[in-house]
Amino acid sequence: MEAPPDNDVLWARSLHYTHPDGSPALGGVSLGVREGEILAVTGPRGSGKTTLLHCLSGLARGQRGEVWFNSVPVHTMGPMARERLRRDRFGWIDPAPVLVPELNVWENAALPLMWRGTSRRRAKVAALEWLERLDVGDKSRLLPHQLTQAERQRVCITRALAPAPSVLFADEPTAPLHRADRGHVLRTLTTAARSHGITVVLATHDADTAALADRTVSLLDGRRVRTVHLPPVTESEGRATCSLSA
Repeated sequence: MEAPPDNDVLWARSLHYTHPDGSPALGGVSLGVREGEILAVTGPRGSGKTTLLHCLSGLARGQRGEVWFNSVPVHTMGPMARERLRRDRFGWIDPAPVLVPELNVWENAALPLMWRGTSRRRAKVAALEWLERLDVGDKSRLLPHQLTQAERQRVCITRALAPAPSVLFADEPTAPLHRADRGHVLRTLTTAARSHGITVVLATHDADTAALADRTVSLLDGRRVRTVHLPPVTESEGRATCSLSA
């Protein structure tokens, strides 16, 4: 078993995953993510982006292949060890905002910190700071049902960032947001990640979202592909093509 390169905080080799119904999701994906890097995993819906994030974060185990975090083999860990890893070192943002309905906004944002043993007072201070950064500081005492969908997603992003995870996995994090909100939230997320040295693995099918990453990996039908960007057709070329077609 070959250890990953020293400069990769997260590394996967020949990952294969098949859904319970027998349909393939990943077909031998390999990649490395450097510390502090923002990596966008792109591709159409059903290309394997979410499954890849699940395998990299230990939420799922590939049937074949390896996943390493800081030279530790995640693929050999048992369920409890993977759960501790996710709690202590990883953050996660889902496409749909899910909050504890009985807790107010700052309590929801502070939950991961308190799970790690941080005092309630210190967890509250950290949560409120992040809520302010994401423009929902004035909602800190409201319950989730009193928020809009976009506000709930901002709280979920706060909850993922507040513990300063080593790696943040973001699965279509701006899906519930209006286009006007997406740019601001993404810039806040990426700026915060860079300032705190947080590695981000971001799944998206949106080109504007992927453009904020340092590097892009593209998937199609569970395999890595090279995206070919054709140059735009100039007006003169367009007229020449029309003439030839005629």
